[in-house]
Amino acid sequence: MPIPLEIDFRNVERTAALEGVLRKKVGKLEHFCDRITSCHVTLEAPHRHHHKGGRYQVHIRLSVPGKLLAVSHKTGGQSHEDAYVAIRDAFSAARRQLEDHVRIMRGDIKTPRPRPRRRKNAE
Repeated sequence: MPIPLEIDFRNVERTAALEGVLRKKVGKLEHFCDRITSCHVTLEAPHRHHHKGGRYQVHIRLSVPGKLLAVSHKTGGQSHEDAYVAIRDAFSAARRQLEDHVRIMRGDIKTPRPRPRRRKNAE
């Protein structure tokens, strides 16, 4: 079943090529989790005043039952001059988050239980 997808372009010209790449990348996420209920992708070039071309940022919000996964691929100075590289890196991060979520839901990753506290002797 296709994932309900919203694509926003901010300060970037909407082209069929960019939209096609985004749709293809979202479709590949279905291989890792078939329970994605919605996806919202924003491709943004916020600053037009750089000397070396535009810096692209990609924001992805994935809804899965019980959780909202968000990838904002601009943290740590991770902005890119090539929109396709920014898209690739953002979807790689989204795939990793989605894989981790699926592992936790399956029970492959166990969450540690808190250790019982030791009581002091009341002497």
